[in-house]
Amino acid sequence: MADGSFLGTFARGAAPAPFSHTDLVDQRHKRGVFAALSDWLGKSIGLSDTAFWREWAGTSASGEPVTINRSLQLSTVWACVRLISETVSTLPLRVYQRMPDGTRRPATSHPLYRLLSLSPNAEMTPARFMLLVVASICLWGNAFVEKRYIGTRLVALDPLLPQNMTVKRLADGSLEYTYAVGGTQRVIPERTLMHIRGFGLDGICGLQPIQQGREIFGSAASANNAAAAIFAQGMQASGFLSAENALGKDQREQIRDSLAKFVGSKSAGKLMVLEAGMKYQGITMNPEAAQMLQTRGFNVEEICRWFRVPPFKVGHMDKASSWASSSEAQNMLFLTDCLRPVLENIEQEVQRCLMTPADQGVYYVEFSVEGLLRADSAGRAAYYHAALNDGWMNRDTVCTKENLPKPPGGETYTVAANLVPLDQLGKQPSGSEQARGAVASWLGMDRIESALAKLTAAADSTHRDASSLH
Repeated sequence: MADGSFLGTFARGAAPAPFSHTDLVDQRHKRGVFAALSDWLGKSIGLSDTAFWREWAGTSASGEPVTINRSLQLSTVWACVRLISETVSTLPLRVYQRMPDGTRRPATSHPLYRLLSLSPNAEMTPARFMLLVVASICLWGNAFVEKRYIGTRLVALDPLLPQNMTVKRLADGSLEYTYAVGGTQRVIPERTLMHIRGFGLDGICGLQPIQQGREIFGSAASANNAAAAIFAQGMQASGFLSAENALGKDQREQIRDSLAKFVGSKSAGKLMVLEAGMKYQGITMNPEAAQMLQTRGFNVEEICRWFRVPPFKVGHMDKASSWASSSEAQNMLFLTDCLRPVLENIEQEVQRCLMTPADQGVYYVEFSVEGLLRADSAGRAAYYHAALNDGWMNRDTVCTKENLPKPPGGETYTVAANLVPLDQLGKQPSGSEQARGAVASWLGMDRIESALAKLTAAADSTHRDASSLH
């Protein structure tokens, strides 16, 4: 995918898979991909060239061909890809505007806000759009989104199939994107395409995770197939049939054909008749070993390691799989080690490809990950209580996060000093003065003082009147 040439296509499509494991190790670690492919250059290739077609198909050392569709038949691959893509698709992607005071506010009037938050195109919701983008990165290592314009206005974002895209570096340094669909090819200008790359080494395209990990996925598929084959035989392993006299070729074939009706789980329980002194000796197998539980369990952990997913997130629970002690800590582990690189990659590519240089200094996009870190009711109550008492969150903010109606006066920020408004700090009487006032009010001292003041005023008035008479 990273190069339009013959050699570049082979190098990115599949690595060699020779006949023996020894040859495979030698080619992988000593010769490399290009050396293996160079053996075929200048030679005629026919349908009987098994080794070449194994290299082309990406067959693993276990003999299992590894493709995207076959890998998705593995339950762990399916679970990992679904977990990552569906989790990211549930996180809101918002456009924010940087304010002069260092704060931010949702840029609801920006054209990208509607595309990323409401409707990327006429057929998709934001969740479906993001699910397709992230799944393409997980499986193909690349995601391609074509930008649709009406005049100079961006009106839609259409995701493209990464398996149909070819990327080539031109002589002038630009990238040429050729998209093949329906038997036709069209070149998409780089300026009208958003290319989100996964982990890669050349900066042009991301490496394909499935092809790079074909040995892991091939081994897991082989273990599953081996266990399924044993179960298909009704948990009956093969055995030996011995005869007292030598048998001819035709006799051996007749015996095999006669015994074929007793093979398989559907034939379990049937009685087999042995003639001419024949004896059957079966090969015993431990049922637990037949299931290959340890091998298949290790393959689950290997695939989870490949996708950087904690095994407990896909239902693989054992004494060594759950490191965190709470659901919040587990979500934090999953967010930090698995999701955060994906989220940062998408955010930066959206800002680079969908925003003008003038907008990039004022606006930015960000996933809201608070939903993943949502604790239980007691934890949230303690968190909000501390935020309200310290004055860095008001009641309106708390109600918004909890989807509750805003109370009257909830926009006021308060602190723990009797929960007084911030703008009233220093203007309120001290705590002792407030206590004395409360006691006096409870004892009715305010009314007594008011009556005394009225009596004093009346006495003063009487005294002045008497003085005037004299």
